Amino acid sequence: MTAPSPHPSTEGITPYPVGLLLAGRRVVVVGGGQVAQRRLPALIASGADVHLISPSTTPAVSAMADAGEITWHERRYAEGDLADTWYVLVATDDPAVNTAVSAEAEQQRVFCSRSDDASAATAWTPASGHDGGATVAVLTGDPRHSAALRDSIVAGLRDGSLAARQYRAHAAGVALVGGGPGDPDLITVRGRRLLADADVVVADRLAPRELLAELPPHVEVIDASKIPYGRFMAQEAINQTLIDHAKAGKFVVRLKGGDPYVFGRGGEELLACAEAGIPVTVVPGISSSISVPAAVGIPVTHRGMTHEFTVISGHIGPDDERSLTNWDALARMSGTLVLLMAVDKIGAIAAKLIACGRPADTPVAVVQEGTTAAQRRVDATLATVAETVTAAGVKPPAVIVIGDVVHVLES
Repeated sequence: MTAPSPHPSTEGITPYPVGLLLAGRRVVVVGGGQVAQRRLPALIASGADVHLISPSTTPAVSAMADAGEITWHERRYAEGDLADTWYVLVATDDPAVNTAVSAEAEQQRVFCSRSDDASAATAWTPASGHDGGATVAVLTGDPRHSAALRDSIVAGLRDGSLAARQYRAHAAGVALVGGGPGDPDLITVRGRRLLADADVVVADRLAPRELLAELPPHVEVIDASKIPYGRFMAQEAINQTLIDHAKAGKFVVRLKGGDPYVFGRGGEELLACAEAGIPVTVVPGISSSISVPAAVGIPVTHRGMTHEFTVISGHIGPDDERSLTNWDALARMSGTLVLLMAVDKIGAIAAKLIACGRPADTPVAVVQEGTTAAQRRVDATLATVAETVTAAGVKPPAVIVIGDVVHVLES
């Protein structure tokens, strides 16, 4: 005669969804394989006191133990391991061990999740994802279906196709958000999330313009463009605008192209706000100095070719007394040079590098409006780049790459 199972059948049963607050509470994971590797990061992020019981682990799980994120008991499970435990995850490939852990969990009245047999578990791990302050958790009984639904919901929240009104207003202050090199899809998830919460957006000319069209009608958009040799908003006026709106109780997003701290004067804006007592959040962006070359197949470093790259502002020419750049040292370097804001100065810069010893036949690539629909690439050498840029009618914004990596795909 077969003994009745201590676990009731799950057929036709709807699980009761709940969020466990595990911070500081003991959680036991039995098994150190791929399942544990996938589940442990979320348990660590919850602040749980995680104890892993397994004679071996994957390298990634071992690294978590080495970093002190979990406590690894390097042995097999033994009865009594679930004492004072709030939650247990069973993830071994040994059915006998899994059954023994489940039996102890049942005896201790500890909820137990099993990777091998959901019907023998007392808890199911949902497919979960995060966007902003929201956690999306899906339970269907079919892990693949749950994951597919989770992915669709989270993707919709992140790209704005699935939206819901925010009922909790963001605290007054300023966020310096790097919008990336131009393609609106290259802004960070956090940057896009803060942009959606903004009361006021102070936008640069190089910030992804398409993102502004997604803003609700009540959001005030202030144009802080700085057009080379054209109309511009003075930096002092930008600083004061951020401060005034934040002091008026608004959440202000300063949307900038690239990264706020890579020739974006983000440090000046941070200091101005700090001196005025305004809280500031900084969201790094993908810098055009790396991403634009990558978009046209140029790695700024390449094994066996160059192990260094230098990013230079070309806004001030090499012969200007205000220049802080050591052109002699740059010319002697064998690494990649990346120039930003240098289109109108490239002739003088190229001549200076050649005069200081950089070979005249050094490859050069000029990438205009990288990562956008208008992207184009023009190739030259140090000796010909000035003439080439003029003949091709290259206009800012453009990133200029100097070095052998320009032709890495041809080598």
